[in-house]
Amino acid sequence: MAASYDFPQDLTDAQDELRQVRAELQTLYRRVPWSAEPLDAWETPENAWRPASRPASPGWDPQDTAEIARLRARELELAQAIVTHAYWSEFAAADVLAARTALKHHHKLEMADASSWPPNASS
Repeated sequence: MAASYDFPQDLTDAQDELRQVRAELQTLYRRVPWSAEPLDAWETPENAWRPASRPASPGWDPQDTAEIARLRARELELAQAIVTHAYWSEFAAADVLAARTALKHHHKLEMADASSWPPNASS
């Protein structure tokens, strides 16, 4: 059975926001061109061991550049707040990894708990 942790609310809030920020970044990265700067199309030579190519990129527009910079800065802030949180000092060094992993996945447990409520509605 997995260990149970009593994470402080500010730590779970930071982890939840970090997950959200990373999802927003991933969505934005999928939408913007492959290169932040305008670049010509390219492809590897015909005899390359791994053929690859990219279409021309117009670069990112200023709004996307600003939004990506804002999200990256927030991601860094949240990651620093999580990693340096005083809560981790309660653990032996060997146990921090398991606790940190549990924090990363705490939302799955909350969703599972919420979906099983009420416990015996059919009884």
